[in-house]
Amino acid sequence: MRQHISVVESHLRHKHAAMRKELFTFLKGTFYRWIQLWTEHMPRSIKNAPKTLAVGDLHVDSFGTWRDLEGRLVWGIDDFDEAWPLPYTNDLVRLAASVKLAIDANLLHLNLRDARGYLAEGYRKGLRTGGAPITLAEREQHLERLGIDAIKPIDHFWRKLNMLPVARPRPPRDARHALERSLPHPFDFRVVRRVAGTGSLSRPRFLAIGEWKGALIAREAKAMLPSACAWLDRRSPRRTYGEEILELAVRAHDPFQEVRNGWLIRRLSPDSNPIEIFNWPKKRDEMILLGSMGRELANVHVGSKLRVPAILNHLGKQDRSWLGSAAKKMAKALEADWHKFRN
Repeated sequence: MRQHISVVESHLRHKHAAMRKELFTFLKGTFYRWIQLWTEHMPRSIKNAPKTLAVGDLHVDSFGTWRDLEGRLVWGIDDFDEAWPLPYTNDLVRLAASVKLAIDANLLHLNLRDARGYLAEGYRKGLRTGGAPITLAEREQHLERLGIDAIKPIDHFWRKLNMLPVARPRPPRDARHALERSLPHPFDFRVVRRVAGTGSLSRPRFLAIGEWKGALIAREAKAMLPSACAWLDRRSPRRTYGEEILELAVRAHDPFQEVRNGWLIRRLSPDSNPIEIFNWPKKRDEMILLGSMGRELANVHVGSKLRVPAILNHLGKQDRSWLGSAAKKMAKALEADWHKFRN
């Protein structure tokens, strides 16, 4: 990381402390270990599966909402920091492994056998149909598509952002310019520091916030970094795939999200935020929710159109238990790794 960006050391210490407390947080914060363990523990038939432009660091907290160009509410994967050409199985197994850890922590209330079935079926259907954005349109009418009645806005969202301290030192010039270009003109704003995420915690984040036409608006700039896959394979090009995977995915795009001068720019609002499992509504249909996660993953993978027939062919040759078995194996390896880290 230090070869590419200026690491925020205090945030890194905070990240390591959080990783010691929970196995699920350890999973979210250590994709670089996941990709090492993947090559070590997965059978050849799984790790040599057809490749696609993959999410990489996928888990149940990788999903959120945003507003599209028409102002409609859209739900889907919102973290592509580790995007890389990988076997399609990596995303499926990592998502299923995160479900396994969530079940073990009593955050999900179904068994792994059913869960992997919902994920795999949603994914397979999404590939066969060519994908379809999960656009919720009017909140009250269409959230049942995700198996939930409501997405509760974050408490005191704007008050918390407005209380953040002014960034010291000032943000780099390229970050400030990227923020300015995404904001309306004229607009008087201040730039603050923000602590967020788990895997990306310790990357510089700057938030431009101010009042415009009677209400607050905000844009975030987060430093981009090549995937840990590039670090693992020193021969790989030091590049990022976040912008490319966003462009290729079948989705109703967030018009404010873009990569500019090495910074990921996005709009922040109560409707443009990740939804962590701790904040999921208590009243929910987990079968529909996990099936939607599988469909949304397919929306991303169908961006690599030429690979879809090979993926479906490979999927068809796997037995029903392959995804659950792989998820259990990786979860077990992660837990052993977590205990070593804590010690």
